[in-house]
Amino acid sequence: MKRRQALAAIAGAGLTAACGSAHRAARAAVPAPAEPARTPGALPTEISHGPRTGDGIALTFHGAGDPKLADRVLRELESGGAHVTVLAVGTWLDEQPAMARRILDGGHELGNHTQHHVNIDALAPAAAYAEIVQCADRLHKLTGSIGRWFRPSQTQHAPEMVRKQAARAGYPTCLSYDLDSTDFRDPGPASVARTVLAGARPGSIVSMHFGHPGTLAALPALLDGLRSKHLTPVTVSKLLSR
Repeated sequence: MKRRQALAAIAGAGLTAACGSAHRAARAAVPAPAEPARTPGALPTEISHGPRTGDGIALTFHGAGDPKLADRVLRELESGGAHVTVLAVGTWLDEQPAMARRILDGGHELGNHTQHHVNIDALAPAAAYAEIVQCADRLHKLTGSIGRWFRPSQTQHAPEMVRKQAARAGYPTCLSYDLDSTDFRDPGPASVARTVLAGARPGSIVSMHFGHPGTLAALPALLDGLRSKHLTPVTVSKLLSR
């Protein structure tokens, strides 16, 4: 009953928000949470990067926008031997259900980026839970799994309330990032590649977006540059297992 009430809290809201424009308004409003005490081998309630040893780096993509452009981004990544983690918006999955299997069949990882991409930090706990669960339900329906990762919408770091609701929904660890490509601002392909390569180091988790032609155009130089730095783009789960 509680879950149905939570789902009803935002039913019919019709809230839609572009990933990029939303981040302009709310980026970095929430500080990174302190890492809690935990048992050996357990992950904290939020991660921003992986191990700083080795050669792994995780490119993560916000899943929204033109599916044809998204497919071209995925094909470019695959041709360069890169595997990535896609955090999909639930409404995008509703409109483009085939993209879920396309992402997984390409060897990539698929996770949850809320149902409507609203400012989740501004919601009541029940509504925040509903945002997470609705997208999780879409993922499960399309793939048989809710995915391992949840990334909150319109904030880099998940506040305590959101982390608690994510854990209730089956995501004990929220996925943040330590390197922002700023591709949502459409600064041009050279700028996107330069920003990522300047900050990339072992363990980095990079925030990127589908739906921006400049991101696609930046990938050849970006992937070449990562290779020259002896960094291998892998999924977040793979990064944490290296």
